[in-house]
Amino acid sequence: MNYFELYNIPVTFRPDGGEVKKKYYELSRKYHPDRFTLADAATRDEALRTSALNNEAYRVLTDTDATMAYVLKLHGLLEEEEKYTLPPAFLMEMMDLNEAVSDYEMEPANESLKQAAEGTLASQLAEWAGEVAPLVAAYGTEAADKALLERLKDYYFRKKYLLRIKERIDSFAAR
Repeated sequence: MNYFELYNIPVTFRPDGGEVKKKYYELSRKYHPDRFTLADAATRDEALRTSALNNEAYRVLTDTDATMAYVLKLHGLLEEEEKYTLPPAFLMEMMDLNEAVSDYEMEPANESLKQAAEGTLASQLAEWAGEVAPLVAAYGTEAADKALLERLKDYYFRKKYLLRIKERIDSFAAR
């Protein structure tokens, strides 16, 4: 059973938050392990398994990046620890961003370098969101078109790349 089936909602990249929360609480009440302390071992184990599944489903379906990865996995397009090759054009665009971050790392006290790196990153993330939004919207209207899903996979890995750069900036700023 996948998380969407567990919550009885359609497979989508943007599940309804209210519906997810409602189903999470419903299943939490129903399968909480404390309700099964006097039951036999098999029933307790099943309640514990279902409760853990419910917790994981809620964690994934309330996180947009985790939901994207999960839907791609459901369609067999994403593997654990996959080594995806980003397009050279994207990597060339990232050279400026990486250079801005490197400049900031060389002079962490220079607030203008930090702002330049963060501004460039914010711009890239905004551009990513603008490009991925119509694809996510189209997923619900098309029959899980393989080309559409492949494009979403590419955007998924682009965002992962951008988030690694964000982590670099954040870790340097925390020092």
